[in-house]
Amino acid sequence: MLEWISLSWLQAMVLAVVQGLTEFLPISSSGHLRIVSQLFFGDDAGASFTAVTQIGTELAVVIYFFTDIVRLIATWFRGLVDAEVRRTQDYRLAWYVIVGSLPIGVLGVLFQDYIRGALRSLWVTGATLVLFGILLGLAEWLGRQQRAQDRLTLRDGALMGLAQSLALVPGVSRSGGTITGGLALGLTRPTAVRFSFLLAIPAVFAAGLSEIPEVFESGGPGLQPTGAQMIVATLVAGVIGYACIAWLLRFVERHSVYLFVWYRIVLGLAVFALLGFGVMQP
Repeated sequence: MLEWISLSWLQAMVLAVVQGLTEFLPISSSGHLRIVSQLFFGDDAGASFTAVTQIGTELAVVIYFFTDIVRLIATWFRGLVDAEVRRTQDYRLAWYVIVGSLPIGVLGVLFQDYIRGALRSLWVTGATLVLFGILLGLAEWLGRQQRAQDRLTLRDGALMGLAQSLALVPGVSRSGGTITGGLALGLTRPTAVRFSFLLAIPAVFAAGLSEIPEVFESGGPGLQPTGAQMIVATLVAGVIGYACIAWLLRFVERHSVYLFVWYRIVLGLAVFALLGFGVMQP
């Protein structure tokens, strides 16, 4: 069992930067936090630290897509009493986000002990980095990429929500799972990425807020931050995450996702090598 270890400010800032850089790229922020904390700091930052710092990156999503989010929420409430509004794409899109957010919430509660324990093994992280990197590459290669946002359906929302729930396992990647699912369903890359951002907001905020008491649990396992460290780390992750959103949206308009596919495979194989040679402990 992991022992309680105080988190230094340097460690907190390094992990915050890693969280901000990797949250929105399809390369797994939780996997990177797990690898970096073990490789450089000799311990696990913990699922709770990951979940809470994700609040910062999701605030970046809210700020970046603020106009869209306000419009969707307003349209959803109006649609509850107005039949004409219920025929609009925005009303349907709001429901797709709601439906797509359910799987990760339900599975997160049911498998909480595994998420905090066995699934945080670095052997699992390395395997999921490679496996889901290959799946992302296949989705890019085989997906028709013909459907834009105005052609999203409830089925897309539900299936991409299921794909998002796989990110409960470090190394899978929330954005990687949803983008893979979207491309496999025939969505264009920009549509899959934008919907991935919107779909993450309810789930990540819910998970982050629920984990706040756990991250400060006295005597808890792994690296334990102070309140000030968590606040600053969350803000740093958010600022960096905002820049990554803008970059990724521009990138996928002109380029494939193969860069992330190869990165995931190389990183996963590197994790296996480091574990095999005893440089890191699983």
